[in-house]
Amino acid sequence: MQIQPATSALLAEEAARYTPGGVHSSTRGLNPRLVWKDARGSVITDVDGREFIDYHAAFGPIILGHRDAFVDARVVESIQSLDLLGVGTTEEEVRLSRKLVQHIPCAEKVLLCVTGSEATFHAIRLARAVTGRKKLIKFQGCYHGWHDYLCMNVISPKAKVGSYDPSSAGILDEAAGETIVLDFNDLDQVERAVTGARNQVAGIILEPIPHNIGCVMPKLEFLRGLRELCDLYGVVLIFDEVITGFRHGVGGFQSSCGVTPDLATFAKSMANGYPCAALCGKAALMDRFQTNRGDVFFAGTYNGHPTGVAAALATIEKLENGGIHEDVFEKGAYMARELSAIIERCGADAHVAQYGSVFVLYFMQPPVQNYSDLLRNDTARDVTFRRAMMDRGIFCLPLPLKRNHISAAHSREDLNRTLQAAEDVLRKMAGGSL
Repeated sequence: MQIQPATSALLAEEAARYTPGGVHSSTRGLNPRLVWKDARGSVITDVDGREFIDYHAAFGPIILGHRDAFVDARVVESIQSLDLLGVGTTEEEVRLSRKLVQHIPCAEKVLLCVTGSEATFHAIRLARAVTGRKKLIKFQGCYHGWHDYLCMNVISPKAKVGSYDPSSAGILDEAAGETIVLDFNDLDQVERAVTGARNQVAGIILEPIPHNIGCVMPKLEFLRGLRELCDLYGVVLIFDEVITGFRHGVGGFQSSCGVTPDLATFAKSMANGYPCAALCGKAALMDRFQTNRGDVFFAGTYNGHPTGVAAALATIEKLENGGIHEDVFEKGAYMARELSAIIERCGADAHVAQYGSVFVLYFMQPPVQNYSDLLRNDTARDVTFRRAMMDRGIFCLPLPLKRNHISAAHSREDLNRTLQAAEDVLRKMAGGSL
């Protein structure tokens, strides 16, 4: 399927007259520029009628499939009884909070918001309030939202690894300067940083699996060591489970790895694409918010919006009862196994990283334990592969290192068609025709 300029290109050109770049989020701009009109199950369709099997999944929220009928019906039902009230609470907010406390190990109390960036912002503000300290520790390659404190050192060029690499102009050096950036999976480095800045580190925040750089698995001793260091030095441990939460288990990745943070943030797969996010944590910390007459401000006009809450309740209900995680984990393992066999047959210099329903091809050889290892990834070949897959009707975001997601709506036929396309692309790349 060779993509040609048509209605999508014309609409994208018009969009750029009204909106900077024609898109409303920095990571949505693509070449070729696409304009979408329909999404259903595992398939997304643009305004020119081109269909793609979707593995992007809107950066991960789509766990059940696009426009899941059960979730959408619950949202319609909520619209027919409630809209935005802006005061007090609703029965549905209580039900959702109860569900989160029931399933998430660290969740003794819950506050709802709209986006993952908001949740991580509130988490670090709370960590600073309860400890009386300023400094934060994050890890190279992990993304935690758009705010000044953490919007740095994600996909950094080699020359910037190990130094301050802001993701945006306009970030205050005074804010970002309180953040220490370290290598994932290097516990000794963390211990040196914490002891070197004794009584200054308020919190350590991490994606327990750094999915913003694909699928880098944590060492269990690393996660356990972080927990021990935080307990020893009075540091707040924050798991950013915006991606891992609900996609890898109803209780988040923390329920699988057996390491319980003090605070955790959730969004994305929590509501199968509807806007809903949460900050969860220990009651002694969460009760510091002004919602409990504490001294830490927490607010948002759209927090607990009925549509997002209804979608989250419906999504969690399906994840609780439908064997969905077993299904998508099995599909993920099948995809990884078959892709690995294709790579071997084609003699490609690549390997597959996979956990649960997330998989990615790295165009390099393992090991991959942190971002520095990924500097060996062949970015040009990575993007070539992704664009060629798009030409064949398989939508993998055409940016290097970006993960792919399998949903409950992906059929075995979808997977096999994807594998067939991948073998065709990798053979052509190996033969020099791509």
